[in-house]
Amino acid sequence: MDSKTLRKKFLDFFERNDHVIIPSAALVPSEEEQLAGKEKVLFTSAGMQPLIPYLMGKPHSQGKKLADVQKCLRTDDIEEVGDSVHHTFFEMLGNWSLGAYWKDEAIELSFKFLTEGLGIPLEKLAISVFSGDDDAPRDEQSAKKWKELEIPEKRIAYLGKEHNWWPTGEKSGPCGPDTEMFIWTGSDPAPEKFDPENKNWVEVWNDVFMEFNRRSDGTLEELPQKNVDTGMGLERMLAVINGKDNDYKTDLFAPIIEEIKKSKNNYSERSQRIIADHLRAAVFLVAEGVKPDPKDERGSVVHRLIRDSIQQIEGSLEIELVEKATKVIISLYQDPYKNLKDNSNEIINEILGAVNSIREGGESPELIKKETDQMVQLKNRILSGPVPAGTTPISLASTAAGEIAFDFHQNFGTASPTLINIAKKIEFVIPDFEKGYQQAFQRHQQVSRWVPAGEFKGGLADHSEIVTKYHTATHLLHQALRDVLGPQVFQKGSNITSERLRFDFSFDRKMTDKEVKQVEAIINDRIDQDLKVDHMIVDLDEAKSMNAIGLFNEKYADERSPSSSKVSIYGVGPGFTLDKDAKDQRDRAGYYSLEFCGGPHIEHTGIIGKIKITKEEAVSAGMRRIRAELA
Repeated sequence: MDSKTLRKKFLDFFERNDHVIIPSAALVPSEEEQLAGKEKVLFTSAGMQPLIPYLMGKPHSQGKKLADVQKCLRTDDIEEVGDSVHHTFFEMLGNWSLGAYWKDEAIELSFKFLTEGLGIPLEKLAISVFSGDDDAPRDEQSAKKWKELEIPEKRIAYLGKEHNWWPTGEKSGPCGPDTEMFIWTGSDPAPEKFDPENKNWVEVWNDVFMEFNRRSDGTLEELPQKNVDTGMGLERMLAVINGKDNDYKTDLFAPIIEEIKKSKNNYSERSQRIIADHLRAAVFLVAEGVKPDPKDERGSVVHRLIRDSIQQIEGSLEIELVEKATKVIISLYQDPYKNLKDNSNEIINEILGAVNSIREGGESPELIKKETDQMVQLKNRILSGPVPAGTTPISLASTAAGEIAFDFHQNFGTASPTLINIAKKIEFVIPDFEKGYQQAFQRHQQVSRWVPAGEFKGGLADHSEIVTKYHTATHLLHQALRDVLGPQVFQKGSNITSERLRFDFSFDRKMTDKEVKQVEAIINDRIDQDLKVDHMIVDLDEAKSMNAIGLFNEKYADERSPSSSKVSIYGVGPGFTLDKDAKDQRDRAGYYSLEFCGGPHIEHTGIIGKIKITKEEAVSAGMRRIRAELA
């Protein structure tokens, strides 16, 4: 079975069972998704993440029974990529009940899809359920249902929170016990008793029963509605049902690896997998507008993926191999994800540009001298200053230098052997140097997945009144830019705090001072008119006919059943007075601004006050940034 068939079988099964198929949310979370939990995320790292507001009780426009294939990206296990199962980018198949059904129906649906939809024999199935603790009771209901479906008692294991609770750890937000499904992959018949430690039992699906919310103090409270959140990794399931011993032998990776082998056949298996995995993830991120940039939180992830890929490649083959592999990836995924084909030239150019940039700077004599000088200065400063009790000065300096070294590795691609040689030359303690390097790397892993509130670089800092004013102002800014510069302008991102708004948009040159003043004047005129702000939930087709625009159009497009898709849009300005040169507002159903958005917004523009544009600058080729403040 190929990946296209598995995706279709899954979605068709749940559509037949009264679920609405929703499209994948973006890898870069929307403003609402970023604010859903206490902790801010750089990327969509789990299938449930985009649905957190609805798991917490907000009504979903598509109803209470949903199914999807969600794009995800995680970097916390990036050092493990190259084995048989770890990936940075991956797809999660999931079905959802937002208070519609509970454990019995969820388990029965999972069982039917595995046995009837995929033809998995009953004798190859095993199950785990939550064993209970001081927080929550033992999950006897799930175990009982599995037994009713003829899973033998010996094939059901009761395990603790580290195995059967989601999300793992003590993160705040919706959570609950889960039941996991395992398939026997050994060549011999499956043993009578299920042993979760036996690696021939491979976990393929996870039904999470979201019945609690973990408060910030760590305690649990019951959610107002009980939800079901399931997740099946496409890559893993595809390997298991095709009898493959690793994910890289499926059609999701095999064509990429074949292209790598054509260029040079003696790359190690691990190198082939790293190149394929990292370039695949980079392609999806660049397609969503995340450019390789070591100084940007998201961009630094793309930069590292590309850098670590080319470190596996023989230098003379880098550009040729990366270009060919990137084209194969786009071809493999352009049917389910049409934005890859639509943006193929930009994706290829950005990735190849990053390859050139990394190789030009990574091992240059100038950069090596800069690294050496910084480490020497650090060593001299620490040796001449006060030292904590029990720590030798040279040990302290070595650890600190290791942290500096990681920054060079992260930002410029300097290889580890080069860094070690510099450390030896300066006579650092190498184990302590490596310790510092690992400490910095672990911090980076954590930031790549979770960023504390208030430090996130995209979206809203909070839902305060001033941030809400700025958020509504971005809608006015977006339309004013289109009025002045033309309809080719589209929002590419935003970051709003209580001090200012930052707005990224597509445009290929610097704005003139006159244009900046025109945009500012239009915004303040719309504010002075005290325009009403309307929120509407409408069919996607209706929103399109109204010419609504927005940053996250892709996540609303449901090509399987477009007529049934509901979307959230905000309109600003019924009854506003047109400037004589402005385009007829009838194109937007009588509104000055009409955009896809999840909120929050003020009720009328007069509340905003007055906006002052403080800066207009370049972000990257074809992208500009405006900063503005309340005057």
